[in-house]
Amino acid sequence: MDIKEILEKCDHTLLKPESTWEQIKKIVDEGIAYHTASVCIPSCFVKKASEYAGGRVKICTVIGFPNGYETTETKVFQAREAAENGADEIDMVINIGVLKEGCGEYVLDEIKAVRTAVPGKILKVIIETCLLTEEEKILMCRIVSESGADYIKTSTGFSKSGATVEDVRLLRKYSSPELKVKAAGGISSLRDAEDMILAGADRLGTSRIVKLACEQGK
Repeated sequence: MDIKEILEKCDHTLLKPESTWEQIKKIVDEGIAYHTASVCIPSCFVKKASEYAGGRVKICTVIGFPNGYETTETKVFQAREAAENGADEIDMVINIGVLKEGCGEYVLDEIKAVRTAVPGKILKVIIETCLLTEEEKILMCRIVSESGADYIKTSTGFSKSGATVEDVRLLRKYSSPELKVKAAGGISSLRDAEDMILAGADRLGTSRIVKLACEQGK
């Protein structure tokens, strides 16, 4: 698989808490130069990054990140504010504890509430696969498929582990055909990226693929 094909599926990501504007600006510049699907950045930089990018690359941000235990109202506010500030795509984290209590309906209603708050924006739902049982992952495939979201996403990259090929295959198998899959966390090589795509991932959350492209002079 050509590296350019892989880059087009990448959300070029920088979400470290110590990130500065100069680092974010560099991510945006790289996203533009390498034609990535988007740049995924902290919400506090969305407005400035959107104005700087001027439509040359999509701006993605995260809400309820990385733990997902904010109230629904908080997540709705965060999503709406991000959209108003220029975000094209929103990656939200589910309430994992509520899911584990068996309250799948709450999780579904929360995703629907965020979906309603950002019409016309791409919505990705992070389920943090490393914290879920197989049964819970399958349940989340059904919930996200029903929610109106655009993607189901494996991981934040801030928990015990990130995406695995096995989880990507599972999400693809049990999600509706219309729901896309995003793999994120720990994708560190072209081989990793290609394996995730072949397993069914439509998007990748990573910063390392652009670094590899820079090193190769692509």
